[in-house]
Amino acid sequence: MLGAIEAGGTKFVCGTGTGPADLTTIQLPTTSPEATTEAAIAFLRRQSGGRLQAVGIASFGPVDLRRNSPTYGYITSTPKAGWRNYDLAGAVRRALGVPVGFDTDVNGAALGEARWGAAQGLSDFVYLTVGTGIGGGALVDGRVLHGLMHPEMGHIRVPHDTAQDPFPGCCPFHGDCLEGLASGPAMQARWGSPARELPPAHAAWRLEARYLALGLANWACSLSPKRFVLGGGVMDQRQLFPMIEQELARLLNGYIRTPDEYVAPAALGSRAGVLGALVLAEQAETSER
Repeated sequence: MLGAIEAGGTKFVCGTGTGPADLTTIQLPTTSPEATTEAAIAFLRRQSGGRLQAVGIASFGPVDLRRNSPTYGYITSTPKAGWRNYDLAGAVRRALGVPVGFDTDVNGAALGEARWGAAQGLSDFVYLTVGTGIGGGALVDGRVLHGLMHPEMGHIRVPHDTAQDPFPGCCPFHGDCLEGLASGPAMQARWGSPARELPPAHAAWRLEARYLALGLANWACSLSPKRFVLGGGVMDQRQLFPMIEQELARLLNGYIRTPDEYVAPAALGSRAGVLGALVLAEQAETSER
């Protein structure tokens, strides 16, 4: 019995099980750190019946993933009120007394897609979520890519033609980074309607495909993934995928020959993060045997 927490800025998805077939979940609103964590712990205790072996946490960030750091397992410089410098992993470990795996929410989703979803059998791929924000996780030689902290793919800088697109961007840190130009809130601010309400033929989608293809072109050249897996609410618009592939091919201009289905929709939907947290729990349990 493994426990999983997908910690999001608006809700926590908590689950128990070993995979998609036996996963039981609950959603909790993200309120204060203490109240939200206590509710998640109470669910894991109740649902596992004392048989919990490990817990995995896939969290919004930024987070500290350096195992030798005194703040490992903390949510660090988040703008979310009350959550800055909160020891999420430590609170769960102290309460439940089991190994705790910890990573970002997008890295968790990448692990879920690698195990059960659209990236099965691939040692190298990039998972990108496009929704309230833009975040990405990369598996390189079968391992999640970390570094100074963790990849922040939504905050790369992409060409912004202000004559074609005068929208200044909505990222509070960088203005017109990729997230500032192509996230769900950016689309709503630019066009005056949520992305889900824009018709398939709207000019928004061609511009969105352009920005996302620019990001993918950078990662295709720098990380050389075998596939891009794209999820999140904005990517529910399936007409985006052929538009992105067409624009990506134009940007790469034959320099990199990409395989079929190089840009694929995520297969696990809203369960990718919590299922990835189960993988983190399994890894934590295995490492402490």
